[in-house]
Amino acid sequence: MTAGKPIVDIKSANAELDGANASKVVQWAAHTFGNQLIMTSSFGAQSVVTLHLVTQVIPNIPVILIDTGYLFADTYHYIEQLHKRLRLNLHVYQPVITAARFEAIHGHQWEKGEEGLDIYHQIHKIEPMQRAVTEMGASAWLSGLRIDQTEHRAQLQTIVLQDQIFRIQPILHWTKEDINRYIQYHDLPEHPMVHKGYASIGDTHSTQPVVAGIESSERAGRFRGLKQECGLHLPQSKAENASRDSSSL
Repeated sequence: MTAGKPIVDIKSANAELDGANASKVVQWAAHTFGNQLIMTSSFGAQSVVTLHLVTQVIPNIPVILIDTGYLFADTYHYIEQLHKRLRLNLHVYQPVITAARFEAIHGHQWEKGEEGLDIYHQIHKIEPMQRAVTEMGASAWLSGLRIDQTEHRAQLQTIVLQDQIFRIQPILHWTKEDINRYIQYHDLPEHPMVHKGYASIGDTHSTQPVVAGIESSERAGRFRGLKQECGLHLPQSKAENASRDSSSL
C-alpha cells in the first residue's frame, strides 16, 4: 500500500454522505483511500451482508479476519464457504501465542470478570488487529457496525477517526429488517448458528444464544453479559477506555 494518509475533513464528509445509500459510502471510501482501504469481518451472524455489499464495489479489497483460535467449528466452515462464494481477498491474523499455550500460562482469563476479558481481548483481538493495520499500511477501515447494536455504536457517525485510522460504517443506519431483506434478495447464505438462536457470534467461550423477544440487544449473548464490545471497535487511549468501562460498553 502507498505511503501518506489522505486528508479528510470528517465533518464535511459526513455531511456529504448524510442519507447516502451504503454502496455510495463504499464508493466514496474507495475513491478517497484507494489501496489504503481494508475491511474487517468476524464472519458472524450478519457479516455476509457487508462482505457482499463491499466486494460488489471493491472486489479485491483486503478482508481481515482475526482468528482468536476459539471460533466455533461452524464459523470456520462458514469462512470457507464465503471465501469461495465471494472470492474474498482474505488475510487471517492470529495472536502471537497459541490458545493451548495461553491457557497453560494464564488459564481461562475470560472467566475472571471484566479485567480478565480485557486481558484476553488485548492479546487475542486488539493486538492482532493493530498488527494487521500496520502491516497492510491501512489508513481506513470499513466495518459493518450498526447504531441499533450497542450504546457505543448508537453514538457513531458514518465516518470517524479512531486511533489514527479512519473508520467507515456504510450500513450504520440499517435495521435488522434491512439486513434480512438484503440477505433474502441476494440469496446469501446465513451463518448456520443463526437458526440455533445465536444473534451475535464470536468465540465459543463468550457466546450464548439470545432468547428472541426477551433480550433487546443482538449482542446480549456476548461476553457473559459483562460487555457488549471486545475492544476492536473502541478507542484505545486510557482515558477513553476508562470512560468505556464506566458505562459498561
